[in-house]
Order: sequence, then structure tokens, then C-alpha cells
Amino acid sequence: MMRSILVAGLLLGAIASADAQTILRVGDQKGNSQAVMEAAGVLKDLPYRIEWKEFPAAAPLLEALGAGAIETGLVGDAPFTFAAAANVPVKAIAAIRQSRDGLAVLVQKDSPIRDFEGLRGKKIATGRGSIGHQLILAALESKGWSTSDVQIVFLAPPDAKVAYTQGSVDAWSTWEPYVSQEEVLFQSRRVITAEGITPGLGFQVAAPNAIRDKRPELEDFIRRLTAARAWSLSNVGAYADTWGRLMGIPPAVPLNWLSRAKIRVAPIDDNVVADEQQTIDLYFRSGLIKQKLNAADIVDRSFSAVIEKGAGL
Repeated sequence: MMRSILVAGLLLGAIASADAQTILRVGDQKGNSQAVMEAAGVLKDLPYRIEWKEFPAAAPLLEALGAGAIETGLVGDAPFTFAAAANVPVKAIAAIRQSRDGLAVLVQKDSPIRDFEGLRGKKIATGRGSIGHQLILAALESKGWSTSDVQIVFLAPPDAKVAYTQGSVDAWSTWEPYVSQEEVLFQSRRVITAEGITPGLGFQVAAPNAIRDKRPELEDFIRRLTAARAWSLSNVGAYADTWGRLMGIPPAVPLNWLSRAKIRVAPIDDNVVADEQQTIDLYFRSGLIKQKLNAADIVDRSFSAVIEKGAGL
């Protein structure tokens, strides 16, 4: 009898402990962070529980963060800037560096358009405030054109994909893994990439109250993510396989993406702040944001030590 009571008490204690375990709600895009962390095996023995939430793009992820539905997530520098200018409570706590070849303006394989100049007067689909939008604006500036020289059609990725496939737009300015998906599965062509045009920054962002109230969990998550990204640089095939299984997409797509992306987590330093200021200035000149932000005010450098630890530095 006493043994039964003891066992029952232990079980109830274990359940109560599990219920009391801290939950970190993490926003992800196309299984990005989750896939690499699972592939690298860094999600074992977590002292808290991760509740993953999937988003098709950064804009809805940032909306969810602003509404308190998630506490951290991965976004590009352009939508982050757009959100910060709209007074969404958000801070960048780590930078994501990668090659810029996967941010591109695509055309269909049989399109007569061969370069960005061929898009004058044409319709380009992208998300408002997205890194695809950023690429169009930066490309226009690099050519000395104005925004009236092309027709920008603002659509979320699923709608942009439909419009692009049906031919109701001439091109699609988008990011990975959409770029590789179109290239590999449908032989789309890149007519311009972000290489040499935009910083190509990504950010792990967090809500200020999460930085205050869940700092140990955030630090541990960032350390594990950094370690997973470092692992992925020499284990592209394993990462691509995990991502493909998680998203139900042929592994040739992530292999195309990840082989050239060389994604890594970096601490927020002076170079990151300068690159983010470049994005802010572009959006301000373009009238996309109405206030001139100071990049240093919307980043948090205090996670640098855990990033260096995760990278083995």
C-alpha cells in the first residue's frame, strides 16, 4: 500500500515538474532552424521545452512576435527593419550570415527576359517590406532607376508562387528555399541576385520581455543554434536530408540551397550594425519607412559570448 502511494506520489511529482517546465515559443520559416538543430542533434537534453511555430514568411512571424504568440524567431534584415519602424517590440539578438546568391529575382525558364534590364516596365511579385522587396529597391538604385520603372506586385509567398506560375507577373523576387525550389523543380532562372547589392543579413530576433524573463532559455537556444549551424557547414547532405523530410520536399532542393548558402550565426558587432543601417537607409530613402532608425537601438549585443561559445571560438 505504502509502495503504491510512493509510486503515485513520484508520478504526480514528475507530471507537475513537466507541467512547470519553461516553454520557449520559437518561430521558424520553412523548417529552417528546427531542421538544422534536429540534424545536428543539439535538441537533446533541453532544460526547457521548445514549441515550434511555422510561418511562410517573416512578416507574419513578426506579427506573431509583436502579439506575444512567440518569443523568438528567424527573419531577414528587411522585414525586421519594417517591423521595428512600425514600433513592433523586437530586438535582433544574433546575426545570420550567408552567401547572397539565394536572394534573387526569378523568371520562368522560357521567359525572354535575360537580365534585370529586361524587367523595365514588367511586373515583379514580392512581399511588402520583405528581403525580396529590398532586393528590388537596391537593384533599382544600382541601375539609377526609380520605382516607377518596374511594377511591384505585393503578394505573400503562396500567392506570389501562383501568380508567377500562371504568368500574371513576369518575375518573382524571393528568397530561399523558394529560389532553389523554383530552380531545381521548375528550371527557373535568376536574372539578378543580392550579391554585391544588399547585405543579405538575417537575424534571430526576440521580444524584449523574453530577453528579460527568459534569458537563460534564449541564451541556451542561441548557443545550440550556433553549434548546429557550425556543424551544417561540413554536413550539408545530412542537413539537406533532414530538411527535405521535415518539409516534404525532394532533397535536391535543400542541397542546392545549402551548398551555396554557407549559413552561420554571428555575434552582433559593428559590421552587423553598419549593414543593418544600410538597410534602414535604403528603406528610408525609398519612403518605405517614415522614420530614420538608428540600427544600434534595435539590436542587443549581449548574446555575443554564447554565440562565440556555440561556435567553439
